[in-house]
Amino acid sequence: MSFNKVKEYMKSFGKEKDIIELTESSATVDLAAQALHISPSQIAKTLAFELPDAVIVIVMSGDVKIDNHLFKEQFHTKAKMLSKDDTLKYTGHAVGGVCPFALPSNVKVFLDESLKAFSKVYPACGSSNSAIGLTISELEKMTKPNEWIKVTKAREEA
Repeated sequence: MSFNKVKEYMKSFGKEKDIIELTESSATVDLAAQALHISPSQIAKTLAFELPDAVIVIVMSGDVKIDNHLFKEQFHTKAKMLSKDDTLKYTGHAVGGVCPFALPSNVKVFLDESLKAFSKVYPACGSSNSAIGLTISELEKMTKPNEWIKVTKAREEA
């Protein structure tokens, strides 16, 4: 189970006890924000994309959307999200619980600049009813991103 893999992963950082297991669903940004009593912008949503030679995940603020032009400039290809089935197949996490933790080694992680507006963000932990509150430096340490990028629309455009 994906959640258990993430919990094991968190042990290596001493953060397994910080995982929040919710009684309600946190499968969408709005549901997660409601359940955690925070702004949707503080949810660190993780989206999976297919590139010609790789699968990547991009972690971004919950209130922003991909800017197709910026994505193409960054990755030299059109943004193509993985299907529900392929997301599970390639990341090991089902849609609703996709996170940047405990991923296969060939999946690259990118953090979007939109996250830097917050002192703490809340990514999922491998299930549709879990999350963890992390500072930006903790998120960076725990994901070891390939790089920080800017591929989202400005908040007023999202």
